[in-house]
Amino acid sequence: MTLERERALVAELAAALRDRVRPALGSHAGRVHAGETEGVAGAGGDVTFAIDADAESFLEAFVAERAPATALYSEDRGLVEPASGRAEHVLVVDPIDGTRPALAGFEAACVSVALAPADPEPTMGDVLVGCVMEIKSGGRFLAARGQGLDASVPVRLSATTDLDRLFWTYGLRGRPARPTIEVLGDLIDRSSVGGATFELGSATYDITRVLTGQLDAYLEPGPRLIDDVPGMRTEFERVGGGHVLNNSPYDLAAAVLCAREGGAIVTDAAGRSLDDRPLLGAGVEFQMSVVCSAGPALHELLIGEIDRGIGRLRGAR
Repeated sequence: MTLERERALVAELAAALRDRVRPALGSHAGRVHAGETEGVAGAGGDVTFAIDADAESFLEAFVAERAPATALYSEDRGLVEPASGRAEHVLVVDPIDGTRPALAGFEAACVSVALAPADPEPTMGDVLVGCVMEIKSGGRFLAARGQGLDASVPVRLSATTDLDRLFWTYGLRGRPARPTIEVLGDLIDRSSVGGATFELGSATYDITRVLTGQLDAYLEPGPRLIDDVPGMRTEFERVGGGHVLNNSPYDLAAAVLCAREGGAIVTDAAGRSLDDRPLLGAGVEFQMSVVCSAGPALHELLIGEIDRGIGRLRGAR
């Protein structure tokens, strides 16, 4: 499969998933939990809603028909190998990143599709093609590694470095609110009047808003809290109903490639590269903290804010 064919497959799949999901935006019927028992979880541990289950079924059928020799990894299915044997490539897909905004009919819901070599064990740095498509608007971000970003909306990275005027977002779904705000609280307070903070419910939407210039940064420090603060995993499991619900590779694979090819800076919450992180997996050991910002000077400031916040959280426990 050539890179051009890979790009076409990824873009076609993203568009097909968007067409499948869009009629259900804002539907209360889609809020029903899939399965016989409420709270049923997919491979990532999150609740599977009816809208997710329908999109996942459509995804599996699409790949079986259009790319039968390609493996598939998705939030609810996990790894699905092709019937023909070992695959050359694997599609890493979140059919609805931002299920809860989608169920409310908001804009912050996207299809996320990435493609990487399947063998040996791919990492985030191996992603060849990534596409993020907004379900409500159809706005598309399509990137191929080393070949730049093709976006259907203008890419305008912010030049902001003033934290008092920062427009930024963070995630709280499945995260313990009090310790998360302890880490981010000073930055929230600092930018709450002269800037703005948001919780939009979709990592892919958050990251692509940095590309559009609507936001200056996206911060999600969850896995670093678990790694650096004793007892914090128990807090995450309490909120997540026994699961740790931070960003998994399927949440980030496409958006991180789009951000980098579009000129944004993306690292984990300690400032380290995500390239060597495993691409296929959903448990706590695969999850990643993320900081995405519009430029290196701002990025350094944000990592410093998280460092100080982690120190405060340690001291408060």
